[in-house]
Amino acid sequence: MRLKAYNVANGFVRHWEYRARVDTEVRPLADSQFRVVPGLAGSGSVSLESTNFPGYYLRHRGFELWVERDDGSALFRGDASFTRRAGLASASAVSFESLNFPGRYLRHRDSRLYLEPVADAVGRADATYVLE
Repeated sequence: MRLKAYNVANGFVRHWEYRARVDTEVRPLADSQFRVVPGLAGSGSVSLESTNFPGYYLRHRGFELWVERDDGSALFRGDASFTRRAGLASASAVSFESLNFPGRYLRHRDSRLYLEPVADAVGRADATYVLE
C-alpha cells in the first residue's frame, strides 16, 4: 500500500536514508510501500511496516518520522502506533493520530514528515492521505 499526500500531486510518503518524507519521484518504488498492520502498542491502533525493510516501522522520534527497526521497547511500540481516523481534509481519505501523543497527527511539511497538532485547513490537508 502507498500513502498518497492529499495535497501534493503525485506525492507519496517514502523513506530516504530512513527519514520519512513526501516525494513525487520515488525510486525504488518499494521505498514508498508500507503494510498497515495491527498496532505494535495494541489498543486498536495500526503500525506502518516498510515492505522493503521488514521489521522496520514508521515511528516518530523527537516528533520527526523515521523508518526504524523495532527494538522491542514499550517506547518504540508507542512511537510506531497510530489511530487511523477519517481524513481531516476529506472523509474518503485517512489521517493517522499518534497513539502516545493524542492530538498530534502524521503530517508532511517541507517534504518531511512530522508528528504535529493540526490547527488550520493547511494542516488538515497536510495530515490527510489517500491509500493506494
